[in-house]
Amino acid sequence: MQVENTVNSPPKQKWIAAFIFCFLVLLVDGADMLLLSYSLSSLKVEFGLSSFQAGMLGSVTLAGMAIGGIFGGWASDKFGRVRIISLSIIKFSLLTAILGFVSNVYEFAAIRFLSALGLGAVYMVCAGLMSELVPTKYRTTIIATIFTGWTFGYIVASLLAGAIIPEHGWRMLFMVSGSAAIIGILMPFFVKESESWKTARLNRTQNDAKMVKGDRSVFKALVQDKLIFRTLIFWMIVAGFMQFGYYGVNNWMPLYLEQELGMNFKSMTNYLIGSYTAMIGGKILAGYMGDKLGRKFTFMFGAISTAVFLIIIVMFHNPSNILYLLVIFGFLYGMPLGVYTTYMSESFPTHIRGTAIGTAHNIGRIGSTIAPATIGFIATEGSIGLGFMVMGIAYLICALPTLFIKEKMYDPQANASNIDSDTDPKTASKANVKTA
Repeated sequence: MQVENTVNSPPKQKWIAAFIFCFLVLLVDGADMLLLSYSLSSLKVEFGLSSFQAGMLGSVTLAGMAIGGIFGGWASDKFGRVRIISLSIIKFSLLTAILGFVSNVYEFAAIRFLSALGLGAVYMVCAGLMSELVPTKYRTTIIATIFTGWTFGYIVASLLAGAIIPEHGWRMLFMVSGSAAIIGILMPFFVKESESWKTARLNRTQNDAKMVKGDRSVFKALVQDKLIFRTLIFWMIVAGFMQFGYYGVNNWMPLYLEQELGMNFKSMTNYLIGSYTAMIGGKILAGYMGDKLGRKFTFMFGAISTAVFLIIIVMFHNPSNILYLLVIFGFLYGMPLGVYTTYMSESFPTHIRGTAIGTAHNIGRIGSTIAPATIGFIATEGSIGLGFMVMGIAYLICALPTLFIKEKMYDPQANASNIDSDTDPKTASKANVKTA
């Protein structure tokens, strides 16, 4: 097995600059995801779509994100985290703005797929960049906080949708999003690549050089080491079921509140803002718990609690308690995401980290890709609420593989080096903790 030797932590101002820009990138990323959810009702009317067809638009988006995420992870190992983040946000912002000018659903689906290629790349690449910049002792807390940017994006999207759609329609909502490209243009001027990434690229041992010789061998490295490959498979399963639950609920919650609970559009957006605000607290608490109580415990607690509460919402909601239920759900819903990216980033060595986490997370998007259409199908035959109960089961299942994934296997601020291949993984993991 391979372990990594720690390099000196970067100056605080360096990771703070990265924090600010990654936060803004994830805010735009999260907002862009939710724009489609808020537009589904209008799109169904304008293009004459069934619930299943509307769900397929979400699935097209997530399919593009899966492909873009895998490619983005590989590209971040080869060309740099900052460069790929910057190019990706410019691409998806401009293409999302073009959605405001489409004339039919086929054009919408095609452009949405292309924009999603960039949309999918930034999530895990931001996680990889920050894991290589933030010291281990509070890495989970900082990364969980930065990923509240995604949730703040939901709040921004909710506010924009409530203000723009009733008065100006869904097209204007998408056109406004194009302004986010400025973040990608400015980022390379303020944020530089991590030292561990530079070192992994420039100063490899002979064995490391063989592992990454040629682009295709980076992927080979994921299967040649048995521990890395087994860890990768477990993370694919975790990611698949978590995203099946997360994106299924996320895509259909606005329509569920509007149609099955009878809320008007503005009330629905206000209720969801309450839920998303609580989600921010859930992510930050999960980050703190991850540093104090462990990544594994925190992830399992959040996933299982989310599963249970989804069932509670569907079975026990009423007009007087739905706001409270959504707030509690939002808090729990954020916890797995608060620790997920740090936990995964520490599972792989630097020279293949982007490829590994990009592959695991985005192969897992198979779950997210089929989830919106699955709920659409269940809604056609039964109800959206029934679909949510299926999503709850997915959350329960996603917690199980983490029983087999060790914590802190590699230090993201380290250089790649070698020890004997028969080194006990427990010893290697402890070595990394001591050097962090």
